[in-house]
Amino acid sequence: MEQGIKRTQRDYSLAFKLSVVEQVEKGELTYKEAQRRYGIQGRSTVLVWLRKHGLQDWADPSGRAQSDWAMPKEDSKPLTPEQRIRELETQLREAREKAALFEAVLDVMRKDYGITVKKPSGQVVGQKRIETLSVERACRYMGISRQAYYKRCRFEKRRDSEAASVTALVRDVRLRQPRLGTRKLHHLLGPELAGRGIKLGRDRLFDVLRAARLLVVPNRAYHKTTQSHHRFRRHPNLLKSGPDQIVPTGPEQVWVADITYLPTAGPFVYLSLVTDAFSRKIVGHHVHDSLQTEQVSQALKKALRTRKSRQPLIHHSDRGIQYCSTYYQDIHRRYDLRCSMTDGYDCYQNALAERVNGILKGEFLLQRPANLEQAAKMVEQSVRIYNQERPHAALKYKTPDAVHRALSG
Repeated sequence: MEQGIKRTQRDYSLAFKLSVVEQVEKGELTYKEAQRRYGIQGRSTVLVWLRKHGLQDWADPSGRAQSDWAMPKEDSKPLTPEQRIRELETQLREAREKAALFEAVLDVMRKDYGITVKKPSGQVVGQKRIETLSVERACRYMGISRQAYYKRCRFEKRRDSEAASVTALVRDVRLRQPRLGTRKLHHLLGPELAGRGIKLGRDRLFDVLRAARLLVVPNRAYHKTTQSHHRFRRHPNLLKSGPDQIVPTGPEQVWVADITYLPTAGPFVYLSLVTDAFSRKIVGHHVHDSLQTEQVSQALKKALRTRKSRQPLIHHSDRGIQYCSTYYQDIHRRYDLRCSMTDGYDCYQNALAERVNGILKGEFLLQRPANLEQAAKMVEQSVRIYNQERPHAALKYKTPDAVHRALSG
């Protein structure tokens, strides 16, 4: 992370704060270790977060309790010369067997698996894990020259320095987008790395993040929010593949809507989203504590208030009872929207909306909010970052907001 940049509390999203608090309270890190790992500025910043959002009593700033373990001392009698000789002979025999075993293992690794041991061997010598072992003898044992050893050391030092710089940049980006994928990180960090003279391909970035344990692990969860068995009227799927399929060619031509759930410390809350199918921008959202149609419709109303053009607009959704209700359909008629729905309860027919749900929950809304108010704040921050900062692969790594502004109007 850049040391010259002064940060404020607004630079850290609520989801990031809750994530750090959870790691400290689980005992994975102390609050001081969390500050060093994530480059958080301020001596007591994490401690303030713990006192505000934590579930434990953080009046004592010491973090973890420290325990001292004392090893009991054993009484030992001096050995006779004959006993000492027998002991040394046994140790020598076992050392030779151990050396022969490792030589055989290394031989199998080289011949059968193609694994080299140059890097770990160099680490052992460089870190002086064997105090009496000189570099000259170590190179002779490994079958390499000292020149090759020192050249390898310089190469590894340069690679480690580059990896540290890349890791710092990634952690800086992940302050606001904690689960941004490696390919998008490679696109975002490309100019910065080039300016520092670091050549880093996509696969190498995967290796660096894997070594730093910064790869994103996908989460799996399921909670049904759609009730498609009802008496209300359904509408045909205008986006279904076929000769009559409607494909948007610009923003504000097709909007897709969906509802997802958000777990909190108490009851579930729900998130309604309206997304532009062309720009992938979230144009309307609303967090609510029930699945009543009036609550769900707030996302569409918010999207309509920010609508810039008056061209024909299609509203696509699943066949949930909220979207088919008279109240929701009256909004369509009032604003002259054309309605499109999936043929049945098939999430793949509303794939874009489902994908946006997954991005928000899988990359931003990582921590469980305490209540509806906190959930609404987290969603507001996450939607703003998604629209304005997160590159989208389908948009040639541009942000949804940039594409929407460039082509709408």
